[in-house]
Amino acid sequence: MSAHRESRLKSPPLPPPRGVLSSAVISALRDGDAPPPQETASADPYGDDVQLALYVLYELHYQGFDGVHDSREWDPDLLTLRRTLEQRFLTALRADVPGPMPARQALDELLVEPVGDPGTSVTHYLQREGGLHQLREYSALRSLYHLKEADPHAWVLPRLYGRAKAAMVAVEFDEFGAGRANDIHARLFADLMEDLGLETAYGHYLDAAPAEALATVNLMSLLGLHRALRGALVGHFATVEVTSSPGSRRLAKAMRRLGVGPAAERFYDEHVEADAVHEQVVRHDVIGGLLESEPRLEPDIVFGVQATSLLEDRLSTELLRAWHDGHSALRTTSEAFGPTIR
Repeated sequence: MSAHRESRLKSPPLPPPRGVLSSAVISALRDGDAPPPQETASADPYGDDVQLALYVLYELHYQGFDGVHDSREWDPDLLTLRRTLEQRFLTALRADVPGPMPARQALDELLVEPVGDPGTSVTHYLQREGGLHQLREYSALRSLYHLKEADPHAWVLPRLYGRAKAAMVAVEFDEFGAGRANDIHARLFADLMEDLGLETAYGHYLDAAPAEALATVNLMSLLGLHRALRGALVGHFATVEVTSSPGSRRLAKAMRRLGVGPAAERFYDEHVEADAVHEQVVRHDVIGGLLESEPRLEPDIVFGVQATSLLEDRLSTELLRAWHDGHSALRTTSEAFGPTIR
């Protein structure tokens, strides 16, 4: 068994806190206590403290943490705090997205590729001029999702009906390797990380990830864990599938330009082909079927599309700002990256 396959079986350690909220959560999990009451009204909903606290609470539903009992997943005190943080995050997102429009329009806007590179696209930058260091940073940050790829979206399956459910299962089946363990996308990404000389342990780069990266992953968990947000989760999934193929094509070219290895190329080559098909299935059958059975969910689908785009844009801005300034985009750097220069 390879190192990354062994590491996938281990729960990660609890991360260092980034403020009073994340400290309360981490201390409660470490010591087995209830978290003390926390005032969240003044907390930055997009900031490090809120996003790390949410990330840690959500991880209890995935791989958990080393030394934390599995029963803490449904601890009522932790769930109460999580709900308060979620409402803070959701309120900010609803205030910051463009607002109501038809679902078809929201999806069509995702298909409009910019003429040239407007300087706001990470994948354009990496394809054109990004160095190996930036490509490794990007992959380290994306590992927080890709090492559990498709897991958050699987929570929506029991909440769908008929055509939407059948189509969603078909797409998820591909994401999980179509019955072949070696083709599970999370495993393919771990192979990519090995080609890049990165640590493949699940959650290894959590402490290095800025709030903007945590927020993109937290959104999936938030939408996936709430039945009331099932429409938004489908909108998120559609956004990922619609935008994946062109972005993956650029990243595959970046991998080849830098000669990082066949496993790294394969991950994005696989997504170029698969997600071009998935896009059509999601648009016509998942979303089409959901609107057929529950037309009232259209505003939620649009919100999922817009919230995903908003958070991805925030992450792109942060990465490109750091790279154009000659800095690392990581909060901290492991030995694999050398000393931080931020």
